[in-house]
Amino acid sequence: MLRSYEGPFAVEEVALSGEPGPGELLVEIAGCGMCRTDLAVRRSAGRSPLPAVLGHEGAGIVVAAGDGPGGAIGVGDHVVLSFDSCGDCPACRGAAPAYCDSFAALNLFGGRPEHPPRFTDAAGDALAPRWFGQSSFARYALVRARNAVRVDPALPLALLGPLGCGFLTGAGAVLNSFRAGPGDPLVVLGAGAVGLAAVMAAGAAGAPVVAVDRHPRRLALAERFGAVPLPAGTAGLPDRIRRLTDGGARYALDTTASPELVNDALRALRPTGTLGLVARLPGVLPLEPGTLDRGRSVRHICEGDAVPGLLIPRLTGLWQAGRFPFDRLIRTYPLSEVNEAERDCEAGLVVKPVLIPEGGSR
Repeated sequence: MLRSYEGPFAVEEVALSGEPGPGELLVEIAGCGMCRTDLAVRRSAGRSPLPAVLGHEGAGIVVAAGDGPGGAIGVGDHVVLSFDSCGDCPACRGAAPAYCDSFAALNLFGGRPEHPPRFTDAAGDALAPRWFGQSSFARYALVRARNAVRVDPALPLALLGPLGCGFLTGAGAVLNSFRAGPGDPLVVLGAGAVGLAAVMAAGAAGAPVVAVDRHPRRLALAERFGAVPLPAGTAGLPDRIRRLTDGGARYALDTTASPELVNDALRALRPTGTLGLVARLPGVLPLEPGTLDRGRSVRHICEGDAVPGLLIPRLTGLWQAGRFPFDRLIRTYPLSEVNEAERDCEAGLVVKPVLIPEGGSR
């Protein structure tokens, strides 16, 4: 649990009130990825309510299920949890749940005000509602069946949670947003969890890829996954990318929110090329003259434009075929070491921490 924006995480007893309601599942968590969106709560200027149980890359086993919608998932099923969405707005009905009209309310800012609190601490005080519909830095998570995806029980369940957000975002940008394939050169700026998932997805799609990062260890990982590595401080970076991509990248994916790298990426695009942004920009993005000439475009990509129930099985299938080795990015920590996992993540010592609740499912 996080009680203050500046304080450490703490492992505490929390009560979940009531049984799963219609369309809800109680999931025993096997593992939960730590995403930078969880850590960004500290910099949310008070917009994300605390105290709260964070975590939104959970995977586990269904131990109880309510009636109603979602009946296709039942007790004993292995599930990966993803972002929440309403299911009723035009975006959800149009198979674009990442652009749900209620996305911010359901995922970032504590749910809808008409929903009753479900969490209380040991003193009986109410906590913030579910984070991203999950709050899966925990032994158990109460979720809507809508944001759970059933997976093959033969898969390594404790490692699958990041497929619900970070890896889904990077891979989805390549496979869904860009629909990249052979002959579609791609540059990925930032070789963290999202960027490396994009690199792996590009390799699976047969798209040549250049990876840019300031950490040599992460560039080495990107190279191992088939990317041409370029240090972020390389002089004349756009020219280098254009030479490596035979005249310019068709697609660029920025995961850094660095204005300098965003402008470099735009200059490295060939005519009609597209830059996708997945990181939240901290302020105004100044675009330099000429960067949007010749049909180049820039757009924001949320959650890899994914329908989780479609993309997560695709990614697990690629993993089984040896073409999306996301498990090589993961280091596991006991849930009790959540603060160590955060420190290692912030220091760049680990790409994707996954927290394992002690005594939970494996």
